[in-house]
Amino acid sequence: MTGGKQNHGRVRSEHRRARSGEDFDIIIGLLGFWAVVLLVVTVWMELTAQPALGSAVGLLAILLALYGMVRVRRRLPARTATRRI
Repeated sequence: MTGGKQNHGRVRSEHRRARSGEDFDIIIGLLGFWAVVLLVVTVWMELTAQPALGSAVGLLAILLALYGMVRVRRRLPARTATRRI
């Protein structure tokens, strides 16, 4: 074993906050991807005269979730640490 103190599986609070910021970035990216997909689907359905209410409501829900995630992410610290494997 290496010298020094062991943390017995505990994560220091500054590492936990930085890691949660990275998790929020991943979720924001996924929501952004699905927002683009639903935007394309909704526009296609409107142009082809198909009922697009479901995809439009889904797009609205995704955009509201994305807006909320971005607001929460702004409160977290910037990513400064590199991830160790």
